[in-house]
Amino acid sequence: MQVNESIENYLEMILILHKKKGYARSIDIATELGVTKPSVSHAMKLLRENKYIVMNPDGAITLTKAGLEIAERMYDRHKMLAKFLMSLGVDEETAFNDACKIEHDISDKSFEAICRHIK
Repeated sequence: MQVNESIENYLEMILILHKKKGYARSIDIATELGVTKPSVSHAMKLLRENKYIVMNPDGAITLTKAGLEIAERMYDRHKMLAKFLMSLGVDEETAFNDACKIEHDISDKSFEAICRHIK
């Protein structure tokens, strides 16, 4: 399975929900991402089939090691890019929204340069 922006967003949101609430469920993912429940159900099926997540009988979603690696990489990028934008004077909400768009397309080389600049 090719990991695209949509898959990265779902995995990252599962991680964020776990950090915020201690669990992730499909309805929470749909609400946070602003997508429909059927869209989330389809995505969760793909993620399960490709061994990025495990769904418990009670509906709780857990990241596998492979899913967690992708989710953490995207979440770290998101936070670092938002921090960079805020250092330029962008307000926090805008910075986090824009970072979400940038994190998927920026090259590793450019991202590493931003990280060096921030540190």
